[in-house]
Amino acid sequence: MGSLTLHGLRPTILVLLSMNIGLPLQVISRERKQKLRERKVVVVDNFTYRREMRKAVVVAAMMTAAVAVATAVLWRHWKQESEGQWRKTRRILRKLARDCATPVSKLWVVADALVSDMNEAYTSQETTALNMLISYVSPLPTGDEEGLYYGLNLRGSNFLILRARLEGRDKSISEMHREEVSIPSSVMAGTSQELFNYIALELAKFISAHGMETNDSHDRQKALGFIVSYPVDQAAASSEAGKALASDLNRALENHGVNLRVSQLVEDAVGHLAGGRYQNRNTVAAITLGMATAAAYVEPKQALPENQSSSNKQWEMVINMDWGNFNSRHLPITEYDKCLDAESSNPGSRIFEKLISGMYLGEIVRRVLLKMAQEAALFGEEVPPKLRTPYILRSPDMAAMHQDTSEDHEVVNEKLIGIFGITDSTPFAREVVAEVCDIVAERGARLAGAGLVGIIKKLGRIENKKSAVTVEGGLYEHYRVFRNYMHSSVWEMLGNGLSDNIVIENSHGGSGAGAIFLAASQTEKLNS
Repeated sequence: MGSLTLHGLRPTILVLLSMNIGLPLQVISRERKQKLRERKVVVVDNFTYRREMRKAVVVAAMMTAAVAVATAVLWRHWKQESEGQWRKTRRILRKLARDCATPVSKLWVVADALVSDMNEAYTSQETTALNMLISYVSPLPTGDEEGLYYGLNLRGSNFLILRARLEGRDKSISEMHREEVSIPSSVMAGTSQELFNYIALELAKFISAHGMETNDSHDRQKALGFIVSYPVDQAAASSEAGKALASDLNRALENHGVNLRVSQLVEDAVGHLAGGRYQNRNTVAAITLGMATAAAYVEPKQALPENQSSSNKQWEMVINMDWGNFNSRHLPITEYDKCLDAESSNPGSRIFEKLISGMYLGEIVRRVLLKMAQEAALFGEEVPPKLRTPYILRSPDMAAMHQDTSEDHEVVNEKLIGIFGITDSTPFAREVVAEVCDIVAERGARLAGAGLVGIIKKLGRIENKKSAVTVEGGLYEHYRVFRNYMHSSVWEMLGNGLSDNIVIENSHGGSGAGAIFLAASQTEKLNS
């Protein structure tokens, strides 16, 4: 056989190809086409995926932008609303501060108006708004009285029985015993004689339990100091009515074998004046600053009206001054004070008391906060229901909020929760509450200081005499900022040159102790 060459084989290969003998090439061709199709699908899928992803990203971006825009709009709206509420709150606060302002010039105008009313009431034969009741309790204590003494403090639905030993000036009261006795409703509804019989019986029990002075002679009478406190009618402590009631009580004491005698019933402030005089001979006035307010001062005997009997002029006269009823167009009165007065049980009267006493300070603050809640949403969109309750805010709670020195006003927050049920107050709201308390308290304290200066001016003792004034009551004793504002007002009015001429002292012996000092001075008078 001859050899085959590639050239010779080519026709054979072509024949074989034409006869589909070449199967492996067709398979390869189909696999390549399948792979190409798969690759095309993958490419298409990748393209679709990227396109969908781009759409998702765009949609997400648009949604984010929309949320951002909406958030910005809401934030801007909230900010505008908050700023509007803040501006309204500040506007109310600024107006309150302006209406309550007590610059020194205003304080002097108020003091002069009080002096004018005192002079008119003192010399008038007719009843005036500013009652000036002459209490015949002189002689006042000298500070030399010593011994064991008893006192009574009638306080409305109860009374205090007191027993204490005095050991002379500059020495503390010792052996003090107090007993509070509730008055049964049946006795309260009865006659004054039934009341005094009940008091005499309880006093006899008290003396039996604690004992009398063993070295007292039986022929030596001892006085029983008797003072009446708010809410007892102050007319009961006036000269004639007081003497009549004292006579009824002495009859009851005698029937129960109690060797004590009452000279006269006097008002609380007179008792504190007696205590002040026992400790300091320069004491000329006493002021009560508690739930209510009262004042008493010593009028020189040469200043007594001509219609007073000569027997009265042998002593200094103590004037029980109803200064809570003082009123003047110069007093800084706000819209809140006017509403409070109109809705009170005694509209038009006791205006000075409604500005400076503990009964009303918290109520004024509540009314201001209610307006802020209604007009400026200080505590949220809804007005807290308890904020509408009159007299729910007491002056001790007001003092606690006012004197809160914590960084976030934590005490204010606690009081808002406990008193008004406000659980979500903002730091701004708590700061506003403290500021309202400050404005109201400052006005009340400075007006009380102006009244004090007015009394001393009436006595002509500002420029050339030392004067001591005794101040008593929970508002003065426990409300530190109020007390400081009162003192600073007196200093501002008198200046460096004259402010040392007035000394303000706290009362001695606590509640009802004035009765002990009156008993001491009156015992000396009974046995002289």
